[in-house]
Amino acid sequence: MIRTATPADVPVIHSMVRELAEYEKALEEARATEEQLREALFGERPAAFAHIAESADGEPVGFSLWFLNFSTWRGVHGIYLEDLYVRPQARGGGHGKALLGELARICVERGYERLEWSVLNWNKPSIDFYEALGARAQDEWTVYRLTDGALAELGRGRGAQR
Repeated sequence: MIRTATPADVPVIHSMVRELAEYEKALEEARATEEQLREALFGERPAAFAHIAESADGEPVGFSLWFLNFSTWRGVHGIYLEDLYVRPQARGGGHGKALLGELARICVERGYERLEWSVLNWNKPSIDFYEALGARAQDEWTVYRLTDGALAELGRGRGAQR
């Protein structure tokens, strides 16, 4: 049901990334190309990893895309789950749980102590699913992000001053 992605999976991963972005009401922000995904996942220095969930007949129905993070407090790596997606027609079939289970297995096998991800506050079905697995929201932390013009300005040494 779950397997490591291969370069041949890049088109279906790209398609599902766009499906996820549409579900999250942000399709216009999904600008990654198949070539960028191929390089990130299978290039000279892969920076991300992916797994594919397949139906009983071998059809890709979901994916997870993740990368390593590091905890200075624990002194070990962890996994940051960037995307978890199961196509609507396959939801409820155990694919999401199996994808998360594979990442948890990797964490245990490699001695990683955290599996983390973000979820949109309005995505109650996903929140309920994650909490049923024992995941807990980290409400005391606020995520910050620099992108586009603000990132470029700060990178050029001209960020906003207080």
